[in-house]
Amino acid sequence: MKLRGKRALITGGSSGIGFAIAEAMLARGATVAITGRRSEVLAEAANRLRQNGHDVESVAADVGTEKGRQTTLEHALDKLGGLDILVNNAGGVRAGRLEDTTEAEIRKMIEVDLVAPIMLTRAALPSLRASGDGLVVNVTSGIALVAAPFYATYAGVKGGLAKFGESLRRELKGEGVQVMTVYPGATDTPMMSSSRAGPELGFTREPANAVAVAVVEGIEQDAFEVIRGGEARAKMIALNRDDPAALDKRFLDLKPALAEAVRDHSAL
Repeated sequence: MKLRGKRALITGGSSGIGFAIAEAMLARGATVAITGRRSEVLAEAANRLRQNGHDVESVAADVGTEKGRQTTLEHALDKLGGLDILVNNAGGVRAGRLEDTTEAEIRKMIEVDLVAPIMLTRAALPSLRASGDGLVVNVTSGIALVAAPFYATYAGVKGGLAKFGESLRRELKGEGVQVMTVYPGATDTPMMSSSRAGPELGFTREPANAVAVAVVEGIEQDAFEVIRGGEARAKMIALNRDDPAALDKRFLDLKPALAEAVRDHSAL
């Protein structure tokens, strides 16, 4: 897909990976609408994106709610005049032991990270079909490929989103709408600011713009998926498939330090 002239809606576009994807798409000639919950942060992000004369729309709404999704989509369709690309990027996380995670935190992750992208995609499909060259981009996580301890719910919802995308890709095959799944590794974003896990625990962070460049390249190459983390991630995926017990042992050795490092990791 060529991005020039395409109309894209990016959820969670006020910061982090979503903002970087918006920047990268605008640089390729797309028109973009971003959404986020915090109106002041969103307005500032939209102004930054407009600095180079780019056409950017914004809508303050919570896609974790039915009303927020409706507002988001209606605004984007009205301002963009249609929709070619939906980027499901908004998400939240709460790390820690499952027993220490509240029901409210668990439900929030399910609603924002899984229910919201499914329902927003469902609502956007008629417009994406009308485009004739539509695309859904689901931003999941490397944890959906290799689950780490203390991220049980987050791994569950991100893994669910990945399989949702795989199934939908096959469902829409030959119908003018593609689906691409993105698996970022640890990324230097506000969402990761409360985590103290570093390279010694396998959380080597890369800039959000590096992820965004890979996403745009994947779109232009009609890729099914974009997996970040390079050779190290590929080896972990292979080990998780071929000898998961060995990976269990590796995590067992890291558990005490990892538990402490992610104890306060929360972005909901």
